Amino acid sequence: MACITPDGKLTERAKQILETLIKEGCKTEEEIASLVNRPLFQVRSSIREMVEAGVLERKEERVCITDKGREVYELGKD
Repeated sequence: MACITPDGKLTERAKQILETLIKEGCKTEEEIASLVNRPLFQVRSSIREMVEAGVLERKEERVCITDKGREVYELGKD
């Protein structure tokens, strides 16, 4: 399941991950999976895709939202 549709919109899973990182700050993949109540394999797949899209970045063991990620999240809230 793609996290960002071809027209640039976020899926519910992507919104949930971004919202969690906005509220909680940088987290490990395991912490994110726990916070969004999703299986780790789904979260890892989503994170990989969102890193490629530039909305998330890896900082050592943690995943953080980028400025682009914040912009995309704000645009997708409507």
